[in-house]
Amino acid sequence: MTNEAATIINRLKSIEGHVRGVEKMVEEGAYCIDIVNQISAIQSALHKVNALVLDRHLHTCVTTAIRGDSPAERERVIDEIMGVFNAKSKN
Repeated sequence: MTNEAATIINRLKSIEGHVRGVEKMVEEGAYCIDIVNQISAIQSALHKVNALVLDRHLHTCVTTAIRGDSPAERERVIDEIMGVFNAKSKN
């Protein structure tokens, strides 16, 4: 496992723990704003993981495709990335 992958896995495990904490807060009837604040922190952490994964993808898969000999593969990875961003803009 690469150092980047280990970093991503560790962040995901931390997020998993925080989600369990929120679940427990809901079960125990914690103050709603406290729950909302915790969920917001989880969303921020997921955003950071998403950025790390995207950075990894751009520096590996996309770079390889763009430097490669296949125009179809270049278009595929560009369309793939655009699809991700277009889906995000709809939310």
